[in-house]
Amino acid sequence: MSRCVPCRPLEINSHLVSSEVSAEIGERFPDVTALSTALDKTGYMAGDQLAAALFLAVRMGQPILLEGEPGVGKTQAAKSLAETLDTILVRLQCYEGISAAEALYEWNYPKQLLAIRLAEATHETLRETDLFTADFLLARPLLTALDHPGPRPAVLLIDEVDRADDEFEAFLFEMLAESSVTIPELGTRHAAVPPVVILTSNRTRDLHDALKRRCLYHWIGFPDAHRVAEIIRRRVPAASEPLAGEVAAAVARLRALGLTKPPGISEAITWAGALTVFGDDQLSADSAGRTLSVVVKYPEDEQAVRDTGLASIVGHD
Repeated sequence: MSRCVPCRPLEINSHLVSSEVSAEIGERFPDVTALSTALDKTGYMAGDQLAAALFLAVRMGQPILLEGEPGVGKTQAAKSLAETLDTILVRLQCYEGISAAEALYEWNYPKQLLAIRLAEATHETLRETDLFTADFLLARPLLTALDHPGPRPAVLLIDEVDRADDEFEAFLFEMLAESSVTIPELGTRHAAVPPVVILTSNRTRDLHDALKRRCLYHWIGFPDAHRVAEIIRRRVPAASEPLAGEVAAAVARLRALGLTKPPGISEAITWAGALTVFGDDQLSADSAGRTLSVVVKYPEDEQAVRDTGLASIVGHD
């Protein structure tokens, strides 16, 4: 386990914050600029406010809730942070009806049944408690993150938590508050190295105040066309500079149409990649029409775009 030392007070936007983190992380990321620079090297352009929010999550050991429209880079923020910290990313994809067992742990029933049959064959006495030990435990994402031995903390991504139900949110409270979970048969498991917890939400429903109180918060908005173009150039090196700028501008025009599913950064990146596959150095009405399904995901949205005119979308009207 890595040595923990009290770090000197940190100046963030003229506010002082003190915390305890591993000596290695404290030295590698003494301030927001250091973390922002490291994220930038992974290809993720965090921006000052998001970088500061992620810095606080790492240094204060407090979960952070990232909200925003689909495709603005919430999940990628967690992936890039894990890469920056040189640690594992443990991802829990939430969905309607997800249960604690699917998120935390399950018992290995086939292995338990095999143990029972083996005991019967050898005439051994097998107690019920013998079947509920760590040897028969299958760790799911939450337990995997809590049991991570370090020396650096795991990054635990609880993705699209708004898709889970109220009961699952309540289940998360103990873990977020104490970095621990309770397994009835084994007792409470405390994290030796608490994970950096990132929750994401597309805001399809409001989350409970009790969950929000346990988290730092940052809203990730859709960046301007200039930043989107820069992201495209980084993520799609084959795209020419004019093509990256034209795709970014076209995506901004598409978002202004009020589509059912406005395109996000991920769609802009995919669109630029598709255009480069066709060998396009610039965006034209013809190339946009050929690849429109990459960026527009509903038939009614596609009809709205075509009614507006592809030439208008690509800026050639």
